[in-house]
Amino acid sequence: MEGSVYDASDGVYRSHRPQIQVPPPHMDIASFLFHNTTQQQQQSPCFANKIAVVDAITGQSLTFSELKRNANSLAAGLAQLGVSRGHVVLILSPNSIHFPVILLAVASIGAILTTVNPLYTSREIAKQIKDSATRLIFTVPPLLNKVQNTGIPVVLIEGSILENIILGISYSDLLSADPSKAPRLQIRQTDTACLLYSSGTTGLSKGVVLSHRNFIAAALQLSVDADLQGIKDEVVLLKLPMFHVYGLAAVLYAHLQKGVTVVTMPKFEFEPMLEAIQKYRVTYLPTVPPVCIAIAKHQGLEKYDLSSLQEILSGAAPLGKEIMEALSLKLPNAKLSQGYGLTESTGVGFILRGQQDTQYFGAAGSLISSLEAKIVDIESGKPLPPTKQGEIWLRGPNIMQGYFNNKEATASTLDDEGWLHTGDLGYINAKGLLFIVDRLKELIKYKGFQVAPAELEALLLSNPFILDAAVVPFPDEKAGQIPHAFVVKSPGKQLSENDVFRFVADQVAPFKKLRKVTFVTSIPKSPAGKILRRQLIEKPLAKL
Repeated sequence: MEGSVYDASDGVYRSHRPQIQVPPPHMDIASFLFHNTTQQQQQSPCFANKIAVVDAITGQSLTFSELKRNANSLAAGLAQLGVSRGHVVLILSPNSIHFPVILLAVASIGAILTTVNPLYTSREIAKQIKDSATRLIFTVPPLLNKVQNTGIPVVLIEGSILENIILGISYSDLLSADPSKAPRLQIRQTDTACLLYSSGTTGLSKGVVLSHRNFIAAALQLSVDADLQGIKDEVVLLKLPMFHVYGLAAVLYAHLQKGVTVVTMPKFEFEPMLEAIQKYRVTYLPTVPPVCIAIAKHQGLEKYDLSSLQEILSGAAPLGKEIMEALSLKLPNAKLSQGYGLTESTGVGFILRGQQDTQYFGAAGSLISSLEAKIVDIESGKPLPPTKQGEIWLRGPNIMQGYFNNKEATASTLDDEGWLHTGDLGYINAKGLLFIVDRLKELIKYKGFQVAPAELEALLLSNPFILDAAVVPFPDEKAGQIPHAFVVKSPGKQLSENDVFRFVADQVAPFKKLRKVTFVTSIPKSPAGKILRRQLIEKPLAKL
């Protein structure tokens, strides 16, 4: 099952896994999910009362029947507010049992959901609201101050009666709408379901247009291995943020459409995560390398009953050999998996399922079902055979439609034949396994989050005490990479490292903060004025 087959006649790698069958075009992500779970209810009457999503901290939950009823009620309520096909609805919220309700309700009426990181500042959120032309906002009381002055109507999730009266729109009132009054629209699978903002392959944040077909295909692609292995009665712990494609598409939607119970946490906390695994008998833990490191190094793991855990999937960066070995010792019953994907590929691409053997150290896995890949020489543009390094290209039903209102960025990333140029450098070995070597794109991966150097550089250059600046990734054991700024002071100006740290920290989300500052006399640039980041990364500081 593992492996990717190379065809020398066209230079394309194809998956060993069985092909998926995407459902008829009249099925959107809501109708597809409810069709699947309704079938399971018919096969097992008790399935209707099976928990779909539960909050690990509060115990609040929704059964699959309640999820469907609430989504239909909210769809009817949104339609009464005037939300209709093509309108963008923004959700600014930590993980909750209401997130999937909002996703499915918005999608079912042909509207588009856009998500935003709760850590973003008002300035960052305002940019996304403007770019996406948001019509309505869902948020929670602690985050209200970030959006209440935008001029956009706000629905407060779980707000107090007083707060709802002030805002004029109550989430509970929307949920009380008659579910039978939900609009019955003919939605095409090519219609946009979600607009997820990513730094993409070319720098500043852009709206990634993901269709209903993209979501459905990615969910089916991820289901293939579990179906082949006959895995049943899964319980997945979702501590990854639902605003991110990994949490929203690859975990939440992919598992709900299979009828799997999703245990969600509003924010990541290590001890509560272990308690949730024990309490809810979690079988599957999707996560990122820093959490794997924390588990591997944790001294009190034996206090918790983690025997239910069957698989840990790590994404965003490769796991090191030492961490793999330490995890295997700490959790001998849990198989280790790794994967590679992008927002532009709906979070999926390559996956290596259930491997604890350290011979797979660094491998991102083999191609998922119905996905093709090329490894392309960055100079000649020709496809390369196994073991040769080049840029990774992907093509399949999970690949995005393009960047929202950005033809130039779309054209530079998605070609006429449907190939997504990922901007990542790697190779596929003789066994069909992908290895990521480097990033051609100028992104910093901090604990799984994307940080665009161009955004931080623009911010630094707005400081009158700074003449020039460049930001590059700096290796970090816990975070993977941290933003490292090289700063040229304006003549005659006094500026300390702490001044630079504070200036940036006051204007960006915490994960974008600078973690290292080096003052230099100049920034190396090409004749065309492009920053030579590789020189900053590789040259000894003494020679700068």
